[in-house]
Amino acid sequence: MRNQELPWTQPEWLEEASAWVHGELERHGLRVSGPIEQPHLRPWATVLRVPTAAGAVYFKATVPILAHEVALTAALARWHTHYTVPVLAADLDRHWLLLADGGTTLREIIRADHDLRHWKTLLPLYAELQIELAARLPELLRFGTPDRRLHQLPLQYERLLDDTNALHLDQPGGLTAGEYQQLRGLSAYVTELCEQLASYHVPESLHHGDFHDANIFVRDGQFRFFDWGDSCVTHPFFSLRTVFVSMEMSLGLDEGSEPSDVLDAYLEPWTRFGSRVELHAAYKLARQLAAICSALTWHRVVSTLAPALQMEYAEPVPALLQEFLGLQLKAR
Repeated sequence: MRNQELPWTQPEWLEEASAWVHGELERHGLRVSGPIEQPHLRPWATVLRVPTAAGAVYFKATVPILAHEVALTAALARWHTHYTVPVLAADLDRHWLLLADGGTTLREIIRADHDLRHWKTLLPLYAELQIELAARLPELLRFGTPDRRLHQLPLQYERLLDDTNALHLDQPGGLTAGEYQQLRGLSAYVTELCEQLASYHVPESLHHGDFHDANIFVRDGQFRFFDWGDSCVTHPFFSLRTVFVSMEMSLGLDEGSEPSDVLDAYLEPWTRFGSRVELHAAYKLARQLAAICSALTWHRVVSTLAPALQMEYAEPVPALLQEFLGLQLKAR
């Protein structure tokens, strides 16, 4: 599907969004000072950059399946102002957000200085946020945040495998029939992994879902976390999968690299729930399941798209299931 066919590019929608932005900025004593740009355009979301005399602000809109992002982002900005980008306005019905400038992305910084200390500093902060949010699960779920707690995950895995159209069996970019049968055969093992991981009593919490260095901002020496559209309620350690992939891509690390000092920095706040040995064991289990959680996130979004777009964005779901399968084969 061409960009011109997306709702975010229609003149009527852009006019409506622009009018809302102008009105909300006036409430803050601000005015638009130049042309509004559209630097980010996806079938499931768009971002507009809005210049003002006080600096740029950003408008974000999402499709209904990701509507929880608006309520969640607004709540996080109330509960934890020091971890989040300030929210200037939110429209829950239209799934719109107006956000202050978060600052410089960690990606820009870390690709310039190649310093892992940024991750070692921010990951304990992210862990503390997850620990605090573990006490707010009913509220997080009321926002519509997907529920992927460990007792739910095995059934969700089986239902994902039931959607063979999304797996593109024996098609380019899809699963082979052999891989599909292997994944089916691992259903009981997925249940076992979830039960083992739950036995470590690390509280389930908010998992960002896309915690890479372009979704982390640095402003006035503080780290702020952004883009909660892929978030869900599940095991918190799943977040490390994207963290380590982000390091590989930005720092040129070997595939599968997991620097031990970075992992230890994240796990340190969790020592109130178990010993370091226990936490490392729990992480090894979480690492095996994290790709399933990511596959479910992609499937949830892609399955709502128009058929042409489903084909365009078909690859991640099979690829993530292949990642999960590869980890099992390597372990054996």
